[in-house]
Amino acid sequence: MTVPSVPHSGPVVVLASTRTVLTLSDDTLLLTPATILISLGTGKIVSVTQEVLPRSLFPPETLYQDYSPKLLLPGLVDAHVHLNEPGRTEWEGFNTGTKAAASGGVTTVVDMPLNAIPPTTTLMGFKEKLAASQGQCWVDVGFYGGVVPGNADELLPLVEAGVRGFKGFLIDSGVEEFPAVSAKDIALAMTTLKDTPTTLMFHAEMLPPIAASVGDAVQQSDPPAQPAGELDSYSTFLDSRPPVFETCAVEEILSMAHLAPQLHLHIVHLSATECAPILRNARKNGINITAETCFHYLGLASDDIPDGDTRHKCCPPIRSQTNQDTLWDEIADPNGCIKTIVSDHSPCTPELKLLPPHLQTIYQDGPRPAIRHFDSGIDMTLPEEEQQKEGVVAIGSGINVTPLETEQEKEEAMQTMPTNSSIDVSALPKEEPKKSALSVDSSVDVTLPQEEQHTKEVGHPVDLTPQTDLAPKGQGDFFAAWGGISSVGLGLPILHTTAAERAARGDAAPSIVDIVRMCSQATARQVGLAHCKGGLRAGMDADVCVFDDADVWTLRAGDMRWKNRVSPWEGHTFRGRVQETWVRGRRVFQLGGENAGFVGGLPVGRPIVERRTE
Repeated sequence: MTVPSVPHSGPVVVLASTRTVLTLSDDTLLLTPATILISLGTGKIVSVTQEVLPRSLFPPETLYQDYSPKLLLPGLVDAHVHLNEPGRTEWEGFNTGTKAAASGGVTTVVDMPLNAIPPTTTLMGFKEKLAASQGQCWVDVGFYGGVVPGNADELLPLVEAGVRGFKGFLIDSGVEEFPAVSAKDIALAMTTLKDTPTTLMFHAEMLPPIAASVGDAVQQSDPPAQPAGELDSYSTFLDSRPPVFETCAVEEILSMAHLAPQLHLHIVHLSATECAPILRNARKNGINITAETCFHYLGLASDDIPDGDTRHKCCPPIRSQTNQDTLWDEIADPNGCIKTIVSDHSPCTPELKLLPPHLQTIYQDGPRPAIRHFDSGIDMTLPEEEQQKEGVVAIGSGINVTPLETEQEKEEAMQTMPTNSSIDVSALPKEEPKKSALSVDSSVDVTLPQEEQHTKEVGHPVDLTPQTDLAPKGQGDFFAAWGGISSVGLGLPILHTTAAERAARGDAAPSIVDIVRMCSQATARQVGLAHCKGGLRAGMDADVCVFDDADVWTLRAGDMRWKNRVSPWEGHTFRGRVQETWVRGRRVFQLGGENAGFVGGLPVGRPIVERRTE
């Protein structure tokens, strides 16, 4: 054995394992023993040898790690994440969101154009987002632009500025600054982008033209336009967004695909499997369209969602076990239309989830001013609230939390924070009344009548809800709660665990190589980064995930790294856990390491702003 004779400058890192997923020269993936030589100067992979070379072959000063029998994988590329900064940093931010990503082996995230304020629908809005990201990112971050009515002239400048693609909604997005597009808007976006190397993506839900049974009425949670059924019943919510919402939207998009035959079209977070044959047929007829699905659609099923557990609310909704099984079949088929799997990490504050008391988790990320929220994200902090001291604040659970001095102390404190199951809700102090929230998620407006009247009179909402009985109003209401699931960094454990369970039953299930293909290689290709991300091969960024597929663990609130630790995955037991994450040759996360695992000490992530060429 000899050390590969490959030119490189400066210090190197050597990572090895008997089980490594490599990308070969023809882009096929191979699980094999391997040794990876990394240049710290460039952050690139210098060479890959398909055997485990011993430590003795390298100079004494070389950092050498043999992780056998753990898996060495390319870092995941999560191509669908909402980081919400600037503007809604009480929901999430670059620092916390990318920390969560790094803790789960995700080395690149691509940030959606909403729910930040301003959204990334203009070049100026993109510049504001880039400025907000500086010095905060623990992994590399790419960005999407948005398609909204009236911004067609901004699309090409955004392409030149380096956005990885564009997203539009065919239904109310839930935030007023990102309105849905019409057929005219879609056609204009297609013709504008038809000759550019980009991806035009759609949230594919829309109200069917024949809306007698499933029209606007299903989107109102207050009488008289009330859905048939209890508002805290998940089945009521699921029935309000049937598969026809998705199939109609897909057909609308396909009807205009001829306007831009070379443009890559993409359906985000596909839930309803009824869309699959429509998309397969379109691809067979030469339309350049793909779809993604999400970890929660593959690991959660409506059959198991308790009434009132609004942690599970997202749009499109989590559907039945039968639907989930068909999604697994679709991703297992090489000819399937679903090519990528992403998180669609879409967090919000716990208040906006309207959780029933037994599901409320202690707020764990330090003090937060008492802000009157609604889904448009307008900060309705009252002057007297701004003047309050932040020494001790009361939170939804009724427990007072003293601010921690450092980020490390916050993270370390979370390791011992009790979980939901350990909290005796009945013993907690009575909660102080909360101000009511306005919500337009899923087109729901839960503004109280007196607030609407006062808004008309004074021009802006003012809190008129001193009554204590309004605090629990809407708790467990799937229609009024914000729709979104927090899961960035959980993808590998979710997929590996669920795939193993399916394989044990004899059902179709992806291998670890398949998971890498859909969560690293294909997602990198989707956003034009296949030349540097999503694979372990000489010349690519040294983004590496160390995954222990034998580690059995249960997710607790303290394990969540995103800002608001609310997720339907809490309490789930997984087989497989990320042990380390390396970004461009730098170890940024080590499970159990100092600084709550973020052993690098400082963020090393970069904004990806190179103009897309593929």
